[in-house]
Amino acid sequence: MRTRSSLAAAIVICLGTAIAPMAQAATGALFTNEDGEPTLAPVIKEIGPAIVNIATSGTVTNEGAPADPFFGQIFPNMPQHEQQVHAVGSGVIVDAENGYIITNNHVIDGADEIMITLTDRRQIPATLVGTDPETDIAVLQVDADNLTGIDYGDSDKLDVGDFVLAVGNPFGLGQTVTLGIVSAVGRSGLGIEGYEDFIQTDASINPGNSGGALVSMSGRVIGINTAILGSQGNIGIGFAIPINMARSIMDQIIEHGSVQRGLLGVNIQDMTPDLAEALGVEDRPGALVARVFPDSAAIEAGVKDGDIITAVNGIAVDDASDLRNVVGLMRVGETAELTILRGDDELSLDAIIKARPEEPQMASAQPAAVPSGATEFAGAAFGPIDPQSEMSGRIDGVEVVDVQPQSKAWAAGLRPGDVVTEVNRDAVANPDQFVEAIDGADGRVLLHVRRGDAAFYVLI
Repeated sequence: MRTRSSLAAAIVICLGTAIAPMAQAATGALFTNEDGEPTLAPVIKEIGPAIVNIATSGTVTNEGAPADPFFGQIFPNMPQHEQQVHAVGSGVIVDAENGYIITNNHVIDGADEIMITLTDRRQIPATLVGTDPETDIAVLQVDADNLTGIDYGDSDKLDVGDFVLAVGNPFGLGQTVTLGIVSAVGRSGLGIEGYEDFIQTDASINPGNSGGALVSMSGRVIGINTAILGSQGNIGIGFAIPINMARSIMDQIIEHGSVQRGLLGVNIQDMTPDLAEALGVEDRPGALVARVFPDSAAIEAGVKDGDIITAVNGIAVDDASDLRNVVGLMRVGETAELTILRGDDELSLDAIIKARPEEPQMASAQPAAVPSGATEFAGAAFGPIDPQSEMSGRIDGVEVVDVQPQSKAWAAGLRPGDVVTEVNRDAVANPDQFVEAIDGADGRVLLHVRRGDAAFYVLI
């Protein structure tokens, strides 16, 4: 059994061994204290003044009674009332000369007053320059002298296993630094933000760390700490917005006051080996185009349903999230050079990014009653498109009028109200054509499905 002192010595040796190559690469020598032990103190002292505490206050209007169980029980229909709310978070000074600070949108959302506290204890009111809720980025500006900024790193060069520091203001305690590694890059599909490309780290991130910096061993910011998995605090899984994304958003906010996000005009989904086999294409990374919208940048460029987008402007696209993030950072009027796989051919198409429509194209299909003689397939019933359906007259196909839970159709993602327009890449306009296509299928069946204005492929 190791004693306390021997265990500490072992930790020091392991830490020194692990950090030495990175520290030497960044500084030419391993940082050690006066006792010759490895330390990150010089890096932390350099970056510390660039990480600020943010305190906000605002007023929210609540329906009904105040947050008091007594009043809530006796007067449930009380009128609206205003309530003062306060929040704390963190921010990063990225431009000391102009006083620009990056933080999270959720840190300052709804704030009437924003106060910045520097490490030298100065408290300075901040002005909100602009926000982008879809990436959870906000930009603040302060008017103050003798600010210290932090240098940018390159988040595209991060590797799993790189050491990182998380610096922020957890639980309002004051500036705190934690050490960890990059656990993963390119995390998406978490449902936290509209555009997700997170750096995952095991460096402790807790409530109040939001908006703080994820820093490399060379003292450069490589991410903006944003979220944790779970609601009670750090469990070793935290997420940061890559600084390359945050910087691009910040530049647009400073220039325009908001993000002028454009639209390519496609429904996309992840490419899978099964879909690749069904489509008769090579199994390779990419985003599968399930639908091209009319009058969109994509249709004008020549993109078609079933195309696989593998790169944009030379940037590889591994999945649907990659494509969404790359296009989401482009502005209206920019050209997206799309590398397309269409069958065995690789094409290059130029799409001029268009503005988003003022009204989102949203629709919800309502399930119809199951008609007599409906076609059964994989636990679902298919019939003609109901004349009352919003899809009637818009497209040709067969409507999913019922799906049995736990069936193959349900597991594949079919739901009542969906409209199947293709079977194995052949168009079907009515139930007779659908039955003929299903009967002629050999093995698994590839369906092209419309759901409102969205579209996707399913394999059953």
